[in-house]
Amino acid sequence: MRALDIAGTGMQAQQTNVEVISNNIANMTTTGFKRRRAEFQDLIYQNLRRVGSNSSDSGAVVPAGAQVGLGVKTAAIYRINEQGNLQQTSNSLDLAVRGNGYFQVTLPSGDTAYTRDGTLSLAPDGQIVTADGYVVQPGITIPSNATGVTINSAGQVQVTLDGQTAPQTVGQLQLAVFPNDSGLDAQGNNLFLQSAASGNPVTGTPASPGFGSVLQGFVESSNVNVVTEITDLITAQRAYEMNSRVITTSDQMLSTLTNLR
Repeated sequence: MRALDIAGTGMQAQQTNVEVISNNIANMTTTGFKRRRAEFQDLIYQNLRRVGSNSSDSGAVVPAGAQVGLGVKTAAIYRINEQGNLQQTSNSLDLAVRGNGYFQVTLPSGDTAYTRDGTLSLAPDGQIVTADGYVVQPGITIPSNATGVTINSAGQVQVTLDGQTAPQTVGQLQLAVFPNDSGLDAQGNNLFLQSAASGNPVTGTPASPGFGSVLQGFVESSNVNVVTEITDLITAQRAYEMNSRVITTSDQMLSTLTNLR
């Protein structure tokens, strides 16, 4: 009975759907997190009567045919890259990107990772680093005698030194954009790597055409909408229950067959 296998694929699909939703809810307070959405496709079909085939020697064509679907499969889990809310932190090294772009981070392996998480701090040598201690490119060092740090919307880093009134520029932050943000390879720890699907990064100055601006003293919150996620969770739960009901009904039908005398 095909219904058993078909309903089984439906339950597996809704299990994946619930897992994606649960990950969204779990990361509702993760800085820079982008919610995911599961997409599904129908499986192959069995032709009981092929559409377009000839039904007689006179050349009459079957207008609709008879096809039976074999269930559903997970096609993709998309990342929704809409802007999250900006939360003020009053920390001079916290940065948020308003618009397109990712901060570039140098990993211990030497590879470049990309992140929207602007929760930054200083390393012992004064370099601007992430919460995990990874250097933010292009490797800007804040002097130890600096009394204040200012980062404008264009990513220019200026410091005020002890005994001086005029600010001094110590570096320029760069952002990276991709042709397909959803194609970035998520690594955890709010980091992404370039992939064949994302395309090659294009770097540029914040606030220039095609790039977002940088806000000092803010971080970007998750773009998870709790109401939407709970609604989707209820829908997935009901779909799972309906597929399980199909399995129960199919089992009862098989039981009826086996009890025939």
